[in-house]
Amino acid sequence: MDLEARAHSEHPEALRLWLRLLTCTQLVEKQVRNGLRAQFATTLPRFDLMSQLERSPDGLKMNELSRRMMVTGGNVTGITDQLVTEGLVERINVEGDRRAWRVRLTPRGRKLFNEMAQQHEDWIVEAFSSLNPKEIAQLHKLLGKVKQHSHSSQLAETA
Repeated sequence: MDLEARAHSEHPEALRLWLRLLTCTQLVEKQVRNGLRAQFATTLPRFDLMSQLERSPDGLKMNELSRRMMVTGGNVTGITDQLVTEGLVERINVEGDRRAWRVRLTPRGRKLFNEMAQQHEDWIVEAFSSLNPKEIAQLHKLLGKVKQHSHSSQLAETA
């Protein structure tokens, strides 16, 4: 039973929509996870870490990687250790801070990530292939409104 099946017709439509979004997210993420495992023998967290590094060619400090990925430093360290062993990322000393490391993709890691990223894009495009371009644009715009409203609400709460 997926999350959406928990909703009943008497529940507010907004709640039913929320559950549908969660269900769709979980289904697409499962497809991506399975594809990464089957085609690249890797995991989504490893892909996510490499994705962050791809956007920062000079590398990132471990604490910045942790913040961007919204996981603990221990999680980032474990994934980084694996990727270093495989020659996909490298650790570089941070000048002026003997305790800190900067992590960056190696050329081999960048090549593999580019292959994975192209396949990832194809999986996501396929996941939305039942929608035409106009519907995709409309959904994107509507979800943007929800995002903006939620962001504005959070700012008001912290003020």
